[in-house]
Amino acid sequence: MRRRMTDSSALIPVNLITGFLGSGKTTLLQRLLREPALSDTAVLINEFGEVGLDHHLLERIDETMVLLQSGCLCCTIRGELSSAIKDLHSKREQGRIPFFRRLVVESTGLADPFPILSTVHADPVLKHHFRLGNVIATVDAVNGETQLALQKENAKQVAVADRLFITKTDLTEEAAVEMLISRIRQLNPSAPLWRTPREPLDAEGLLSHDVFELAGKSETAQRWFAAEIKGRWQLGRQNRPAQDLDGAGGDGGQGNDFSCHSGSIHAFSLVFDAPLDWTVFGIWLTMLLNRHGARILRVKGILNVADSPAPVAIHGVQHLVHPPVHMVQWPDEDRRSRIVFIVDGLEHTIIEQSMSTFLRAQKQSWTEKYDALGV
Repeated sequence: MRRRMTDSSALIPVNLITGFLGSGKTTLLQRLLREPALSDTAVLINEFGEVGLDHHLLERIDETMVLLQSGCLCCTIRGELSSAIKDLHSKREQGRIPFFRRLVVESTGLADPFPILSTVHADPVLKHHFRLGNVIATVDAVNGETQLALQKENAKQVAVADRLFITKTDLTEEAAVEMLISRIRQLNPSAPLWRTPREPLDAEGLLSHDVFELAGKSETAQRWFAAEIKGRWQLGRQNRPAQDLDGAGGDGGQGNDFSCHSGSIHAFSLVFDAPLDWTVFGIWLTMLLNRHGARILRVKGILNVADSPAPVAIHGVQHLVHPPVHMVQWPDEDRRSRIVFIVDGLEHTIIEQSMSTFLRAQKQSWTEKYDALGV
């Protein structure tokens, strides 16, 4: 948490496409594979037969790899995911397959997304060549509400997503779709959302503009990320009054709960008016995730850091904390720190009280040190 983000431009982003059984992952893949935006992309899928690539096939490289007319390299996963990715990278470096700049991984419908994300982030070999990109989750408009209520994996898939893709909206009533969106927003209040087939597919928007593009490279990505963080936390103000966090730079913070007490997975936000001490915040977040990381599905936010003219973006998944991104500038006039948590079975009051106690203790410790020095 205390180090500046290193240049990740040489690392290959890995996008994960997840979603429950029958939610439309294969249909989404079929559409993506025809897009020019994937011309420099490798895609790891479960089975060629399910996607139906024959009429898009340009060249079969071997029994596990084919090159499509769009320029996309499509591969099947055999064995461990980490081995498949390493093999793909090795062939890329040897020039045995076309050069690719992005990797898309399709998960199975019953897969918990966190082990996949952990593989990319924590594998000692992969992390030197790859980085996590956006997570895209498909949700069935017809069956999604029932699946979210009964299947924990599906709730995790939605909660962890950076992009949400609601499928089969033409097969159900608009009122049902709106109810599903309301349920989705309880799990994930900030991810941009597409509806199909009503809205056109934006392949570039789905796959790019992730948090790691923020470091001085993309003004569009900065605006996108800021909108995700800022645009949804205000919804929680309708659910419960703001709560002050003593010691948050003197001005306090606001906690906004998106859960409506529906299920164990819910989202809430903390908002701070005064600048945060980066060292204190970093120590607190590291300790928080060390203790409760298994139940903190996502944390992301924009921080106003003391003595920093520009904001710092943070992003984490369970115990995985990505290096902070030092943004070029503030996206608007709002200078408050905003942090969104998506948690599983963890009350927002635990996190709020934890930060309040930690900041108050640090403030008291500094006061004692200053008094001892006669300051």
